[in-house]
Amino acid sequence: MKCPKCNVDLVPEVRHGVDMNLCPSCKGMWLDAQELDQLENEAFDLGEDEKGTLVFDAAPTTQKCPLCAATLQRFNYHAYALEMDFCPNQHGYWLEADADARVLELMKDEERGYERSVRAEYQWSRTMQRMRSGSFLTKLKDLFR
Repeated sequence: MKCPKCNVDLVPEVRHGVDMNLCPSCKGMWLDAQELDQLENEAFDLGEDEKGTLVFDAAPTTQKCPLCAATLQRFNYHAYALEMDFCPNQHGYWLEADADARVLELMKDEERGYERSVRAEYQWSRTMQRMRSGSFLTKLKDLFR
């Protein structure tokens, strides 16, 4: 496979425990869908449904897929300020140099935010249950008698 950016042969390498193909020139990387999912799972282990939509909106680039030569599409990864390209024929994703580290950082932040949201919902639910309890309502009524 050739690098979509500089047309140099991609080299197989393992980063963050994930097999991927790296460009020795620009340090970009090509990952198939399973490899990108594996990378995300290194930092986010709350399940696929909680990750959210990967691609919201995409625009064509001038770069070509290293497998089928289709024009790659650019998008903001999970709507974050991290641009990534993908093959419209679902062959994989092109990440710029060190974008894999940014993916891990974003997934860690996403997991923390999700856990915080779950805790907040739990606390709110408990508060509402206490407010509906007979003892709370009795105390509240007694305030206005």
